[in-house]
Amino acid sequence: MRTRTFVGILGIALASSLAYSQQTPVVTAADYARAEKFLRDNVLPLVSGMGVQPTWLSGDRFGYRTTVGGQSQFILVDPARATRIQCSPETDRCGGALDPREVSRLQRQAQRGPGARAESLSPDGKRAAFIRNYNLWVREVSTGRETQLTTDGQKDFGYATDNAGWIKSDGPVVVWSADSRKIATFQQDERAVGEMYLVNIKVGHPQLQAWKYPLPGDSIIATIQRVVINVDTPRVIRFQMPPDAHRSTLCDHVICRGTEWADVEWYPDASHVAFVSTSRDHKHEVFRVADAGTGTVRDVFREDVATQYESGNGTVNWRVLPATNEVIWFSERDDWGQLYLYDLTTGQLKSKITSGEGNVAQLRRVDETSRTIWFVGNGKERGRDPYFRQFYKIRIDGTGLTLLTPEDADHEIALAPSGQYFVDTYSKPDTPPVTVLRDLDGKTIVTLETADVSRLRATGWKPPMPITVKARDGKTDLYGLLYLPTNLDRGKKYPIVNHIYPGPQTGSVGGRGFSPARGDAQALAELGFVVVEIDGMGTPWRSKSFHDAYYGKMGDNTLPDQVAGMKELAQHYPWIDINRAGIYGHSGGGFAAADAMFRYPDFFKVGISEAGNHDQREYEDDWGERYQGLLARTPDASDSYAPEANQLLAKNLKGKLLLAHGTMDDNVPPYNTLLVVNELIKANKDFDLILLPNRTHGFGNEAYMVRRRWDYFVKYLLGAEPPREYEIGRLRPNTR
Repeated sequence: MRTRTFVGILGIALASSLAYSQQTPVVTAADYARAEKFLRDNVLPLVSGMGVQPTWLSGDRFGYRTTVGGQSQFILVDPARATRIQCSPETDRCGGALDPREVSRLQRQAQRGPGARAESLSPDGKRAAFIRNYNLWVREVSTGRETQLTTDGQKDFGYATDNAGWIKSDGPVVVWSADSRKIATFQQDERAVGEMYLVNIKVGHPQLQAWKYPLPGDSIIATIQRVVINVDTPRVIRFQMPPDAHRSTLCDHVICRGTEWADVEWYPDASHVAFVSTSRDHKHEVFRVADAGTGTVRDVFREDVATQYESGNGTVNWRVLPATNEVIWFSERDDWGQLYLYDLTTGQLKSKITSGEGNVAQLRRVDETSRTIWFVGNGKERGRDPYFRQFYKIRIDGTGLTLLTPEDADHEIALAPSGQYFVDTYSKPDTPPVTVLRDLDGKTIVTLETADVSRLRATGWKPPMPITVKARDGKTDLYGLLYLPTNLDRGKKYPIVNHIYPGPQTGSVGGRGFSPARGDAQALAELGFVVVEIDGMGTPWRSKSFHDAYYGKMGDNTLPDQVAGMKELAQHYPWIDINRAGIYGHSGGGFAAADAMFRYPDFFKVGISEAGNHDQREYEDDWGERYQGLLARTPDASDSYAPEANQLLAKNLKGKLLLAHGTMDDNVPPYNTLLVVNELIKANKDFDLILLPNRTHGFGNEAYMVRRRWDYFVKYLLGAEPPREYEIGRLRPNTR
């Protein structure tokens, strides 16, 4: 009897096992190879006419390079003649249309890259400023003759120093006057600032990398002492004011775009410098004007906010207008990014320029003669994706608001230096770009490129699906993208994987323009997943209140919105298996992914956290102090940052978690992840860890990391065995 019972049970078990094996997905090297086809480096060559990066020449002409059928072409455009011709600047100078200097410039543009010298060229092109031994020098471009401009620079107290802790370079931080005879810069004082340390991995004695890296709550942070330098006869004029905190109105550095020093603007006659001083916590802004000859400083007006002030998206949106004694100022005081007009003498508000819902994202041109402003805005057109950028003009008196880009799409604008024309590339995440040249009234002069994605579609590629879901409050619309397997079987159930970046300075989706590949989201979907990106509350480009949704509570990480949105999608699409939810992210997304595994352990089953800033007390000062506020001690001997630290929640882990970090990450130091590791060990939790030797911050797109990411989700979320040590072709690494 016992024998028969045992045999019966064994038979049932074998039958169940067989049934399970028949349902368990099988993932092979061929599946990985198919997924690999959808990575960025593989799909970009299959697209022609993706966009235009103009190099502007004299007379508003410009040239650009594009790829057609895999072959590079050079296009020369003349707006005055409305012509677009394919030609060769190297062999026949485009039929003589280009002079030798223009050909040389085009060649320099094509060759520009990491090997470029760390210097700043004057507007007339005759001088280049650079740093040597903590002092500022200039080089005559034509002769190579060098002149030392400052003499008292020293280690950790140098001139024009580019160091924000999380990012640094050898390039100088300067703003030249229009006449190329003066430089606005600063002497950065880091002498008593705390240091960060990293040690490389090698055979033999390791090398210590040490640099100034202030942290939230430090009693001393980097400060800048502002100066003007006369270049012709070297002379330093120091501003008569206390040092400013190393801050800007736009980003967590004083450089916010390329090599451009934010919040500094010369008067056209080089007599004065207008600038903004930002407080350590970004809550107080003071607009100031300094006399370039004497260094005297006048406070014009200030703006104080309850959370954090931001002057735009991608560009600083204030302008000084000395000719009319006015200042155009940006503020979100009515919950939207608007422009205001102030009196430059009295500091009094004169009028509001823009109004209504939607933001001024980027102030791009001001014509003082016609008193007209051109700006990039978003969220102003009802019925359109509020993240789509549009181009507008409006008079300074607030009248005549005109939409210059009528197409319902996201518009990337490149304005001619003369301001008379602009290149407009418009697209959607699921619609390839068209690039046209327009005049300042929005009239199309000539169509430049229409992207051809036919070769891409022939591979089976499909664009992501734009989605709209409700936020945690059940009312607010959230926007995102859904990536589906190209061979989606609606009769099956697919695990859902959330690719997250929580902000606050950007979101999960990134730009709303067309891209043939956004990381490896589509590639991952090809392995049998539904991948989603949702821009939750706390990310930019919407209202001020939306952006500030989790100010002071960084551990929120938009996670309540991610969970709500994913559940809504599962209700709408029965082929989504909400009981198999995963999440992954890099940097701030790494912080959010681990946080999700700890705060929502019953919802997220698998997480991958790469290069996460898990504790803002262990990350650069400007990030946390801007979005979390100044660190304050609490009565329990803790502080205001502790509730947001991931390692203090690590004991909640239930699912499978993979942590990854580069050992030479000088943006987010690897100690952030090791703090979490230590607490997971204390809590006796199983987890996985990859330390990538000598990698900095941008390893997320490295082939090995991509493959391990796929393996982890395939094994633990899909329930299949991945192909052993599949080798992905070489990928270009991310830079940050």
